[in-house]
Amino acid sequence: MNTRERFVRTLTGQSVSRVPFMKVFGGTNSVLPSWEAANPGLGEKIDQVCQFEGTHRGWDTTPVNMDVSCMHGWEIIAEDETTRTLRRADGMVKLYLKGNDFHHQTIEFPVKCRADWERIKTQFLDPDDPTRFPDNWAEHVTRYRNRDWPLQLSHRGVYGFPRVLMGDEALAFAFYDDPELVHDIMDTYTSFAIRVWEKMVPDIQFDLIECWEDMCSKNGSIISPDMFHEFMAPNYRRIRAFADAHAIPIVLVDSDGNIMKLAKWMFEAGVNAMYPFEILAGNDLAALRDELPGMAAIGGLKKEAMAEGEEAVLAEMRRAEKLIRKGRFIPGPDHFVQSHTSWEQYRDFMAQLREVVLGTTNVNPR
Repeated sequence: MNTRERFVRTLTGQSVSRVPFMKVFGGTNSVLPSWEAANPGLGEKIDQVCQFEGTHRGWDTTPVNMDVSCMHGWEIIAEDETTRTLRRADGMVKLYLKGNDFHHQTIEFPVKCRADWERIKTQFLDPDDPTRFPDNWAEHVTRYRNRDWPLQLSHRGVYGFPRVLMGDEALAFAFYDDPELVHDIMDTYTSFAIRVWEKMVPDIQFDLIECWEDMCSKNGSIISPDMFHEFMAPNYRRIRAFADAHAIPIVLVDSDGNIMKLAKWMFEAGVNAMYPFEILAGNDLAALRDELPGMAAIGGLKKEAMAEGEEAVLAEMRRAEKLIRKGRFIPGPDHFVQSHTSWEQYRDFMAQLREVVLGTTNVNPR
């Protein structure tokens, strides 16, 4: 059984000899700058050193641009020793902080009114724009057809896409002050995504659709259940319908924060996997798996434990084994680590997790 098969079978509740051992956060050979400074060349081989399975995070994306078509066109408008300020053609302005864990913030959002959205929708959200696909797309297709790792179609988020365009505060007001605008952004983006996906599925069999949301704090969802069911659920049902029509078994949602209640709403709308279930945000993944056995999960291990010592690490290993035994679970840190975690601590945590994954065999979910 290869990594692709393990991934799909695990998350869809089928028996496996063992679950896959995946990086989950960080991307291909991703390292903290301090790790690379102390271990030159680590950024070229960390995935091999840790023996992660799959590619990228374990599953991979395509290079097709699923965002606004100007997303790569940043202009530097100011810079000093500690910051860099950039503007994008749609009007977004970002401030980048050099050398910080949380290194950027949007200081001007491109959508402040309906006219801004109409301009962006017309100029930068054309699903038939040929530049969305790389020139060597045919080469990618050939590689994808022969892969042994999972591959996703990407969605920038039913909530996530307007959040990036408007900011959480303006979007929160818009749900009440201009609900038609919110509906239009969410519905238009999902229609756009489906149009682009339709160009891809004739040539490639995908394993999952991943949607980026980040719509929760430690107190739960930023929006109410009524808002979710009115604005978001119809679009998730469209995504699920597309997945079913093209034999794509997994619809995966990425949201930080406490996603315990959100998971139930998502499941009702057709989502069957979520991540990362951050521990410090109050997620209790064992309880959720008991309450919602059809919802699969990735992540779920406290990343801070790496820097907290042996007992904390062992507690996460016990958590991992217990959750693996429940089924529909692929363990990993609940986000990428911060700068207080050393390379040695990360390496040792992952080595112990690999032992747990390889040693927890014959997983037969209830």
